[in-house]
Amino acid sequence: MTPAGGELTGGGPPRRLGIAGLGVISRFYLAAAERLPEWEVTAVCDLREEALAPYRGRIVCHTDHRELLASGHLDALVVAVPNHAHAEVCADALRAGVPVCVEKPLALDPADGRRLAALSREHGVPLFTAFHRRYNDRVLDLLDRLPPPDGPVRVESVRVRYLERIEEHIGADTWYLDPARCGGGCVADNGPNAFDLVRLVLGERPSEVVAAEVVRDAAGTDRQAVVELAGPDGRGRGRVELDWSYPGEVKDVLVRLDDGTELYADVLDGRPGFKESLWHEYEGVLRDLARLRDLPDPARAVEGGLAALELVAAVYAAEAAAGPPRPRDPRAPHAVRRSESR
Repeated sequence: MTPAGGELTGGGPPRRLGIAGLGVISRFYLAAAERLPEWEVTAVCDLREEALAPYRGRIVCHTDHRELLASGHLDALVVAVPNHAHAEVCADALRAGVPVCVEKPLALDPADGRRLAALSREHGVPLFTAFHRRYNDRVLDLLDRLPPPDGPVRVESVRVRYLERIEEHIGADTWYLDPARCGGGCVADNGPNAFDLVRLVLGERPSEVVAAEVVRDAAGTDRQAVVELAGPDGRGRGRVELDWSYPGEVKDVLVRLDDGTELYADVLDGRPGFKESLWHEYEGVLRDLARLRDLPDPARAVEGGLAALELVAAVYAAEAAAGPPRPRDPRAPHAVRRSESR
């Protein structure tokens, strides 16, 4: 879903927001809802009593998302539970008629993603994946500088880098390091955000994985990847570089136009604090969530999340088809910088 500009249509009281999953990302939703007049957090849900404890006596608390949905006191639900539970919680919300904003990835398997899309259409309820980087002010500035689609200058390529040491970003959410709960490693979890930025620049229609190199650690978790994409209808190229072992953090977008011009966006520029850019990005997520009911076809909100999920699956399929990796020449540079500790 492309970020929409302007003010919300209509007035009235704040919309009632529930949050399922009180892990490391939930604080950005809670802070955004507190700052935005469009939303009021009325209920939270988590399996852990220690996660609910700070909200007892202030907000309705649940340990079962089905009880939260059955309360009937929601206008939308944020799903920020571990990745492996996304499909179940989203499906229950859609059946209950509650619009959903789900953290990426939409699900672990494209088949589950397609089933969720069918439920969204069947019930006429929007299902929106929170690609928060779409609302980053540096990314929005880059989009404003792109040439018009029907102009003489076109986008030739886009490179997106998502480099970080994952252990520094997950807090107590150690499930990120469990491939069964995360869905994999850097490709499954950071890949959707990066693939979505490529689609945002090249066009929202499907892109295709044309090459993929995946590097796994001794436990079998994918820690680095370089993915080459072909844009919609073969127009434009995309390159995604992912690293979960990077000493520091780099999140950026480089666009090359066919006249030689380069456009660059450092997603973290101007916000040097740890995860500082996320505060304003999640405000954008909740603003778009409030607009979903106003869309001509709310069920189309699922398309971006499903497209990213399909690309993740295509990367893993390309890796499997290539067979065991050949020994690497230590003198050959790799596009993704390795951590010195590996």
